[in-house]
Amino acid sequence: MPKVVIAYDMGGDAIEERILGTIPGIEIVHTSDLTSPDSVAAASSADAIMVTLHQVNVELISKLERCKIISRVGTGLDAIDIPGAAQKGIWVCNVPDYCIDEVSTHAITLMLMLARSLPGMQKSVHDGTWYDPSKITPFRRLRGQTLGVFGYGRIGTSSAAKGRGLGLNVIAHDPYVYPGIMEAAGVRPVDLETLLRESDFLTLHAPFTPETRNVINAQSLALMKPGAFLINTARGPLVDEDALLAAIQSGKIAGAGIDVFWVEPPSNDHPFFHEPRIIVTPHTGWYSEESRVDVRHKAAEEVARVLRGEKPIAPANQI
Repeated sequence: MPKVVIAYDMGGDAIEERILGTIPGIEIVHTSDLTSPDSVAAASSADAIMVTLHQVNVELISKLERCKIISRVGTGLDAIDIPGAAQKGIWVCNVPDYCIDEVSTHAITLMLMLARSLPGMQKSVHDGTWYDPSKITPFRRLRGQTLGVFGYGRIGTSSAAKGRGLGLNVIAHDPYVYPGIMEAAGVRPVDLETLLRESDFLTLHAPFTPETRNVINAQSLALMKPGAFLINTARGPLVDEDALLAAIQSGKIAGAGIDVFWVEPPSNDHPFFHEPRIIVTPHTGWYSEESRVDVRHKAAEEVARVLRGEKPIAPANQI
């Protein structure tokens, strides 16, 4: 009797249950966490675990006696001990091909809001001032400016294409992508220092790894243009938040659009909330009704596939 633990709120539409229900005798257990004694006990006897942002660390993995697959309902895998799972013979899978359009659109939306000073103009109107040039930050024509893309994977590629469609010059840095791939798309490959120095808008689309941790720090921010904007729809730990705040408040860069934080949800008194040059959204870059269905459907299909004795389509490890 295979058992699946789903460690998140499904929202009542039973997408996972419809797919997993094709497995004879399946038992589905719902839990909101993976830390309580009851949830750990359920996971320890499960054949599969489906998670969103919960930590699946070495301690938890050591207690998984029957598990064949940990299915990440999303893309990021930094919360899962992948080598530890491999040592236990457990597949780790994610859904790398969902929300590409959503996240790239969100990044470009933040860019446009910053480029046109929309938050400041909206506040001015709400405060009763219809038009006062002295209260509008000068901004330049978008066409001809430079969009820098850090991380040229699926989402970075989509953001670059949308930027080119708006008339931006697009440059990109990704040491794991052959430069000719970028050049074929009309994107100029550059090193990291050039990316920082030349970008009017710098959008981050890399995973969180030891290599990318705090890649945007005081030193990298010092290389950016005084009028540049930073956009992060990737992972919070790519950015040193204190250094970013200091760079904006000192005028070193012009502002930022932030969808992800080091700690989520951030505290209500987080300084980004009180800096008008930073636009904040609540980690919703991934979201649309379509992507919400896609990610759960594909993650559940991976579980069903493994429980039928097949290999997963999107493994993050090999066992």
